[in-house]
Amino acid sequence: MKLDYKRTVLIGMAFLSICAFWQMYDNIIPLILKNTFRLGETLTGAIMAADNVLALFLLPLFGTLSDRIHTPIGKRMPFILAGTGSAFIFLLLLPVADRLGNLWLFITALFFVLLSMGLYRSPAVALMPDLTPKPLRSKGNAVINLMGAVGGVYALIMISLLVGSGTTPDYFPLFLSVGLLMLLSIAVLFFTVPENKLRARMASEEESTDNGPASTAELPREMKRSLLFILLSVALWYIAYNAVTTAFSRYATHVWGLENGGYANCLMVATVAAIVSYIPIGALSSRIGRKRTILIGVALLTFCYLCASFYTTYHATMNLFFGVIGFAWAAINVNSFPMVVEISTGGDVGKYTGYYYTFSMAAQVITPILSGFLLEHISYRTLFPYAVVFSVLAFCTMLFVKHGDSKPEKKKSMLENFDVDD
Repeated sequence: MKLDYKRTVLIGMAFLSICAFWQMYDNIIPLILKNTFRLGETLTGAIMAADNVLALFLLPLFGTLSDRIHTPIGKRMPFILAGTGSAFIFLLLLPVADRLGNLWLFITALFFVLLSMGLYRSPAVALMPDLTPKPLRSKGNAVINLMGAVGGVYALIMISLLVGSGTTPDYFPLFLSVGLLMLLSIAVLFFTVPENKLRARMASEEESTDNGPASTAELPREMKRSLLFILLSVALWYIAYNAVTTAFSRYATHVWGLENGGYANCLMVATVAAIVSYIPIGALSSRIGRKRTILIGVALLTFCYLCASFYTTYHATMNLFFGVIGFAWAAINVNSFPMVVEISTGGDVGKYTGYYYTFSMAAQVITPILSGFLLEHISYRTLFPYAVVFSVLAFCTMLFVKHGDSKPEKKKSMLENFDVDD
């Protein structure tokens, strides 16, 4: 059994469009809120968190709905087409509102853009496991995420080329370029991937193999228990990790006395370490399994957070700890989403994809508020102990996960080692 790389690349066009949008969103929207509408950091942060809040409701909702409907063009495709089309329309209103200085138009358009993106994110992510046999989903997930990286790079290139200088740049060309890429990507997907035909082929293939519960069967109690614990683990390690990444610049300034962006070096070390770790982590998880690799990652995170909590001033050895943090976070991310997909059945991949994103995004909504309260009202020194507590809890809940840990065959290609989730 071999992965159809061409087909998987075409399926990845949906994820390419999603990543291009979010790359632009994260880079440009805060600038507009701050420079055009003169909003403070707190209000800007609250608006930027709106996508995570909406995702708590939209992703499982539309993921589940896409599991249940049947149309002549497929289960996921209607959501992908409708979401992309409406997102394109409202996306172009954002630079118009920016030029007019109309905050209410901007907020309204932004709300409908986020609603549109929420409409098709879970269905788009679920399309790959829908149309890929379970043994090949690691390779498929790698291809999908490489396509997402292409989308993110495209957005960054367009930002560098199309955002002019000055205090009031014209963002319309940038938004148009990303919107057109989204439309083109989904058009290619629609005309080259016959979802219903491929789904029928997948169903006939899985009837001849033992792939777990039937699509209409309810998960056994033990599998539900494992799913609950893996999702709790996802939330807990995101609470720990996201608290550190969002507050680290302030922590490094107030506690360690780093100035002029010196804190960025630690974060850069962690990022580079994560990227270069994907290949050895893929090899490790193929030998010892996903669960053990995740537990190693969580244990390393806990150890590094604990060590960092004892530092009262910056020392160069912190770069070593952040390198280990990058490795540990990659070990977790490489294996967590595939475990959830492995537990899901053939007919509810969209619902379980929504569950995964709901728990991870709920954590990213909760932790800036909770950790920020401790930083403000107790001490900045609470940051790393806070992360230690939730990392330990994540380790404990992960111990109760008994399913989703299929040990794949040894990787035959370097590409498989880039099996990462969004």
